[in-house]
Amino acid sequence: VQLVESGGGLVQPGGSLRLSCAASGFTFSTYAMSWYRQAPGKERELVAAITSGGGSTNYPDSVKGRFTISRDNAKNTVYLQMNSLKPEDTAVYSCHARAPRFAYWGQGTQVTVSS
Repeated sequence: VQLVESGGGLVQPGGSLRLSCAASGFTFSTYAMSWYRQAPGKERELVAAITSGGGSTNYPDSVKGRFTISRDNAKNTVYLQMNSLKPEDTAVYSCHARAPRFAYWGQGTQVTVSS
């Protein structure tokens, strides 16, 4: 089982990034997918979630209207489009796959928002 994130990097405030998480080794289309982030000295927090079929999404107020999660089950990939980025969005972003009996984590990708 692998979840491999990509697309992180350094971006200026107000900029955009698109993260990708490529899955392999399990039946991707049957798993709910989420993105989490963890900043230094802070607890990990959920930033976006999407159901297995992609019909429902969920965001905390801190990113609602700026972040969009989507998935392509044909490509076994989940995305996180991040717009209007703020310095407080700086964190390691990780994807998470969840099913009734199993859950998997990716290794994370660093996102740094700074001028």
